[in-house]
Amino acid sequence: MPYKEKETVKLYYSIGEVAKMFEVNTSLIRFWEKEFDIIKPKKNKKGNRLFTKDDVDNFYIIYHLVKERGYTLEGAKKKLRDNKDETVDNIEMVKSLTKVRNFLVELKKEL
Repeated sequence: MPYKEKETVKLYYSIGEVAKMFEVNTSLIRFWEKEFDIIKPKKNKKGNRLFTKDDVDNFYIIYHLVKERGYTLEGAKKKLRDNKDETVDNIEMVKSLTKVRNFLVELKKEL
């Protein structure tokens, strides 16, 4: 049986890596960290922020609400406070519909 290398998953992401994922400045990541209490990065001895996968997922929710949907910071906070689960479900639905749309567009190009 051939050897298959397992896909490595990072436990922690630096602030630069998170900023690059969302194509924003690191200052915006620090600002959102202060504004939204759902983001709680660990800090090492030097004081560098280390974000978990959950933190990155929360950043995606905030990014979606603020940058893609046009919510104000207060509106995004209220939405997360009132019904975070519904918001996450809506985001997942949008992701899957986008994948289906991209697949259909590619299929159309091939025909």
